Amino acid sequence: MLQFKVDTDTCIQCGECAKDCPYMVIEMGEDGFPRAIADREGQCIQCQHCMTICKPGSLSILGKDPADSLPLKGNLPSQQQMETLVMGRRSVRRYKDEPVDSDVIARMLEISAHAPTGVNNRGVLFTVVDDAEVMTKVRTRTMEGLGLAVREGKLPEGLEFMADFVRLWEDKGVDVLFRGAPHLLVASSPKSGPCPDVDCHIAMTNFELLAASMGLGALWDGLFKWALTMILPDLMKDLGIPEDHKVGYAMVFGKPAVKYHRTVQRSDAKVNRVTAI
Repeated sequence: MLQFKVDTDTCIQCGECAKDCPYMVIEMGEDGFPRAIADREGQCIQCQHCMTICKPGSLSILGKDPADSLPLKGNLPSQQQMETLVMGRRSVRRYKDEPVDSDVIARMLEISAHAPTGVNNRGVLFTVVDDAEVMTKVRTRTMEGLGLAVREGKLPEGLEFMADFVRLWEDKGVDVLFRGAPHLLVASSPKSGPCPDVDCHIAMTNFELLAASMGLGALWDGLFKWALTMILPDLMKDLGIPEDHKVGYAMVFGKPAVKYHRTVQRSDAKVNRVTAI
């Protein structure tokens, strides 16, 4: 049920909702008001474009009240603020030994889930470790599992360098894989989806930028992703990641023990500008 409703007292009959519906589920009725086309309701991908484009807030769908949405006017960051955020985010490899409040993490994940996904499938699953004791166990299990793989000669081809990280951990307590971060985030999505890898990457990018805006640090953790998906399948199962999911990426995050003061300077954008075809 789309629960498509229009307040005819406030609707200005502009037709923007019908024009913007990506799957042409909405049409303007003979009375001048929008309506859902009965035999096309099954085509709706629940993107809510119709509700967000309605200027007076006259349209409701899926039981959503437009009054509960955040207004965009006056609330968006300036171009300069976005430029600074994008250029100023850093890969953080030094963390304070203190957790981020679980309610803050929950809110970050809720916001990050607004990332676009293929055909709006919204299949990304965030597997998060927000408990310090659990994070310690994950770190220990990972390094013990890698150590066993090293001793049994079972490191996959191309990942032989993992043995160096195991030695650093066992001999000096140096945590190369997790960098001592208090939290871990793994994004996965059903393998049957249209683009599981891309969906996860976009969602994680949202999370990283949101973390940077809040003064938190994050690090894309390809080392742990390789360890998890190529060496430690039992750990992936214990983390509760479904078997029919593809792990897009992993990330560690927390309160940084380092402070950066300015953006880097780069002018090496690779651009292929098409001027004729």
